[in-house]
Amino acid sequence: MKNKDVARWICHYKLSKYHQDIEPYRGSEPAFYDRFQPYEVIEGEGNCLLNVGIDEMWDLIVGNSANHFNNASAQIGVGDSNTAADATQTDLQAAANKTYKGMESGYPTSTDQKATFKASFGDSEANFAWNEWVVKQSTSGKCLNRKVDALGTKSSGTWTLEVSITLS
Repeated sequence: MKNKDVARWICHYKLSKYHQDIEPYRGSEPAFYDRFQPYEVIEGEGNCLLNVGIDEMWDLIVGNSANHFNNASAQIGVGDSNTAADATQTDLQAAANKTYKGMESGYPTSTDQKATFKASFGDSEANFAWNEWVVKQSTSGKCLNRKVDALGTKSSGTWTLEVSITLS
């Protein structure tokens, strides 16, 4: 009988779309969510773990990197490219229509073998087709993962993307 180690990387994402602008609520985002309801919510699973993201995780584990994915330096990026995801990619594939946003207050979180990242894009941000997204470390510019999915075209309001990654 052969032993085999198996690890699982499970990604779940949730996009919530609001007609209202979150900008007046920056720093106190829970007040925005208490006051307004999304007009659409899209949830999905899966993503492509990128080789640069794997290398960065190992560097963090062994102490060879100080580029933490914390509130000050983690970002979610969105773009309009629908190029298929591949582990050798290093970032969004969009040529021009791409936007990166830092974490909302209190994010990312880490509980129960899961890290959760959350960023909100206000009324005047990322107004284009959302076909791809990444979780990125802003200092190093390294992305953990990339997902290609046609999520709609943003023209106003606030869209909030929450990404949960579980290792088991």
